[in-house]
Amino acid sequence: MPGPSRIAVHLRTLGFLWIGFSILRLVPRLLFYSFWRNGDWFFFRDFPFGHWLGGVAGTVIGLSVLTSVLGIITGWGLLERQPWARILAIVLGFLSLLQIPFGTALGIFTLWVLLPAQSEQEYRQISG
Repeated sequence: MPGPSRIAVHLRTLGFLWIGFSILRLVPRLLFYSFWRNGDWFFFRDFPFGHWLGGVAGTVIGLSVLTSVLGIITGWGLLERQPWARILAIVLGFLSLLQIPFGTALGIFTLWVLLPAQSEQEYRQISG
């Protein structure tokens, strides 16, 4: 009698890791974003093109908050075995490879679990 598939064994862990990692990234980014939105970015004002740099930094912070929220949604989707969660996790896994060291580890684990073609078939079976 065959045991549980590789996906079934690691999916719950992967979902919780995405939620935990994303929450740990989200909290400081929200604090910094609120600081930024209040106009307390005085250190950029003295630089040439300071307002332009402020806009770029605000955009980067906003995108970072967005990817953290998407990470929480991805973790929930993996725990609920939603069909769309596998693709979103793979995309976020590639993006997280640049976030050394924990994002890199999570990205490698995500890609190892979800990327192989066999994983796609197994995930379709368990997401029903």
